[in-house]
Amino acid sequence: MALQATASRESVRAAAEREPEGEGEAPRRPAAFYSSVFAQIEEVGWERLMSSKGDGGVSCLVFRVLDDQGRNHLLEITLPMNYPSIPPSLVAVYPAGLAMLLSHFSCHQWNGNARYAIYLDVPYLPKLQWSKGSRLKDVVCQFQEHLKILQDYWSIMDDIDKVLWVVDPTKPTFAMSHRRIALGDDCYLLLHVNARKPRSLPECRFLGTDGKLDRLITNWRKYRKKWSADKKFHENLSTVLDFALPPPPSVNIEDDEQVDCGICYAKHLPIDDELGTHSGGTTDYTCENPSCSRAFHSVCLRDWLRAITTTRQSFDVLFGNCPYCSDPVAVKITDR
Repeated sequence: MALQATASRESVRAAAEREPEGEGEAPRRPAAFYSSVFAQIEEVGWERLMSSKGDGGVSCLVFRVLDDQGRNHLLEITLPMNYPSIPPSLVAVYPAGLAMLLSHFSCHQWNGNARYAIYLDVPYLPKLQWSKGSRLKDVVCQFQEHLKILQDYWSIMDDIDKVLWVVDPTKPTFAMSHRRIALGDDCYLLLHVNARKPRSLPECRFLGTDGKLDRLITNWRKYRKKWSADKKFHENLSTVLDFALPPPPSVNIEDDEQVDCGICYAKHLPIDDELGTHSGGTTDYTCENPSCSRAFHSVCLRDWLRAITTTRQSFDVLFGNCPYCSDPVAVKITDR
C-alpha cells in the first residue's frame, strides 16, 4: 500500500475547512480551535509535522523530534475534545515503524485501543506538565528534555549490543530494556535494565541447564555488591559473574538476518499481484552510510519517503533521509 504525505500546511487546512459529509459524521469543533492548533503547529514547525488525522485533520498529530545523537523519534500527540482545558495524550512511535503504522500493516490491541505497541520508541514517557497556558511546543520541548535524560540509558544498551552476544531481540527498538545474552553451552542470561536508573544493578534470570549455571548463580549472589555505577556495563557483568563473557560471533553479511528490510522487518515482500515485479522480492536497497548499511525493499523505502513531508521529488526520484541514520537516500519511483 502506497503511503501519501498528509501533513502539509495546505492539506491540513483543507481538511479543517471541509464541511461534514453526512449526519453520521462527528460534530466539528469551534473554528477557533483549528486556528489555535494551526498557530501552535507553526510554533513547532510545519516541517516537523509527519502526519495528521482525525477531526479536521488535527486531532492526532505526529511530530518528528531529533535527539542529541541525531536519532529520529516520532511523537504522536492526540488532542481531546476539550483541549486545551484537558492535556493531550502522548505516544512515542519508533520511526522505522511509521510506514506500517500509517498503512495498517501490523496492529496490536493495547489497553483496549488500536496501538502499535511493538514500535514504541521510548521505555517510558515523561509526566506531562500542563497548565492553562500550555501549547504544543511545550509538549515537544518536554519530550526533547526527556530524550536527553534517556541518552545514558541508550548508550548503555548500545554497549551491551556491541560487546555482548545478544541473541534476542535481534532488532531492538529504543524502548526495549531486555536482552537475552548467550553465555555458551546453551546457557543464557536474561537481563532487564532499569531505564530510569540504567547504571544500577540489572534484574537477571539464568536460563539453561542447572548444573552448568550453578557457579554463575552463586557468583551473582556473592559478588553483586561489586556492581559499580562508574564501570561499563559489560565490565560490571563480567566482574560480578567472575566469568569471561563471550563476544558476539563474527557477522556473516550474507546471513538472512542481515538482509531483512529495516522498515517491514521481513526479507521477502508478500506474494501479491499488486506489487508487480516486486512480488516476493528481497531487499534491493542499502543505505550508503558505512556505519548504518541498513537494507530495505525499495518499495518500503519509497512508501516511507512518501510519508515524510521533507521528502523532495525530482522527475521519477524521491530524495529524503534514511529512517535509521538520517543520511541522504534516493529511490526511483516505479510502477508496481
